[in-house]
Amino acid sequence: MRNTTSIVTAVILALLLAMGSTFIVNESQTAIVLKLGKIVRSDLQPGLHFKWPMIEDVRKFDRRILSLDDAPERYLTAEKKDVEVDFFVKWRIVNVTTFYRAASGGDEGAAKARLTPIVKNALRNEINQLDLKAVVSSGRSDLTGRLLKNINVAASTLGIEVLDVRIKRINLPQDSDILVSVFNRMRAERTRVANQLRAEGEQASQGIRAEAERERLVLLADAEREAQTQRGEGDGRAAEISAAAYGQDAEFYAFYRSLEAYRHSLADGKTVMVLDPNSEFLRYFGNDNR
Repeated sequence: MRNTTSIVTAVILALLLAMGSTFIVNESQTAIVLKLGKIVRSDLQPGLHFKWPMIEDVRKFDRRILSLDDAPERYLTAEKKDVEVDFFVKWRIVNVTTFYRAASGGDEGAAKARLTPIVKNALRNEINQLDLKAVVSSGRSDLTGRLLKNINVAASTLGIEVLDVRIKRINLPQDSDILVSVFNRMRAERTRVANQLRAEGEQASQGIRAEAERERLVLLADAEREAQTQRGEGDGRAAEISAAAYGQDAEFYAFYRSLEAYRHSLADGKTVMVLDPNSEFLRYFGNDNR
């Protein structure tokens, strides 16, 4: 019985010793091995590794791309105008030994706390050299491209590499007078554009109206010419008919012309005419001798 207990104890101790001497590094990790607080191995690749139990210690770190997203910061442009810049940073560990020593034992929060002022100082130096228009227009392209080189020079002392700096927003502070001046400038620009569009519309409208009036006059002239032609042909035809009728019976033609004259003269029913009874105009009224 005593031998069995000894064997079980020995097996348990062997298992504990084996478990304490092995460790696994995941695909998303890298690691260092410390011996009495001193780094003896670093940049361990993913897989199964061994260490001396009770003597060596293992620290694992995330080797994936990490993010830094801090509160917006206010900066001054070249013309001393305030802008509020909101940004985020993508970074990763490239030298785990340097990272462990520089970031308080490899603490990610401590690394971010040291990286944040580096990024903000680089942003400040860039924005201080640009006017407001250049900052707004190049904030998401040229500005971020120039930042990486300067940031990585300082970030290399932390054992990290900054892969990207992105400007999320560039705002004008609400308590800044520049906001009012920008709004006034925008309003003036929109007013100028609106006035220009109205002027162009009025010019186009006048051109359309002029073209329509020209076409109207052309149509009226063509119609009047056609009407004159038709009237001329009708008058000519009427004259031919009248001449033929006159040639056949001159007296009847004179009678017909007198009736037409009566009709036109007395058409309104209110005309009062004072004439000599023997007037030629009344030759067909009440005189049987004629």
